[in-house]
Amino acid sequence: MIELVIGGARSGKSSYAERLALESGLRVTYIATCEARDDEMGERIAHHRDRRPAEWRTVEEPLLLADALRREAAADTCVLVDCLTLWLSNALLANSPGHEEEIDKLLATLPTLPGRVILVSNEVGWGIVPENALARRFRDEQGRLNQRIAAIADQVTLVAAGLPLQLK
Repeated sequence: MIELVIGGARSGKSSYAERLALESGLRVTYIATCEARDDEMGERIAHHRDRRPAEWRTVEEPLLLADALRREAAADTCVLVDCLTLWLSNALLANSPGHEEEIDKLLATLPTLPGRVILVSNEVGWGIVPENALARRFRDEQGRLNQRIAAIADQVTLVAAGLPLQLK
């Protein structure tokens, strides 16, 4: 089963996804896509790490997400990816010419995975149009990625103000 949990910044989407993983009754592998590029991001990572149960396995993978999912997914496992937004951002900041191929690999891999996969992503299209070209490109690519993931997901949940709304 593939589930997409989407919402804005500080919407409660990560906490909601973590609760789903905990309640799944399966072993949990948490794939973290964030890299601590500064102290503030390091604090955010520490906050997420501190609230996860100690028995959860954590895998840090900022770029090769499809490969990590293939390695970690199993019938008795819930894989929680937090988050697609940072994964895409990493690819764009790395100026990776192959990031479109990585997106295609992810989309091809997801339906083949055993067990449960929960993907967390930000909805970034409800704000103003960004002023700089890279930010506009990121917003557009993130919106397209979210649509493509939602199309193949079994369930899609929008989280706003900590409240889940089932979209699919």
